[in-house]
Amino acid sequence: MRTDYAVVLVTASSRLEAEKIAKALVEKQLAACVSLTPIHSIYTWKSEVCQEDEWQLMIKTDLRQFEQLETQIKQLHSYEVPEIIALPIIKGSADYLNWISEQIQKY
Repeated sequence: MRTDYAVVLVTASSRLEAEKIAKALVEKQLAACVSLTPIHSIYTWKSEVCQEDEWQLMIKTDLRQFEQLETQIKQLHSYEVPEIIALPIIKGSADYLNWISEQIQKY
């Protein structure tokens, strides 16, 4: 089984922004699926502890698309330093992983 599948986590300031990013990634075949979840984040920014309601995007993709995916997210994102982190999928349903491959841009 291939090992280049990943879930990329991104936070967005609003549902509208999260949906805009998610739709663009799927339309451009940079993601097979993007799940959106409301979250509450506590973090340090410019030496201050902040709390914000945000939306988390769980992006299912192929790591070979990461650079293009990152570029697209940064173009659409309102944050100065958006969270964009990739977590490898170690194992998964073969049918689901094959489906991811079918949805992502071909090389």
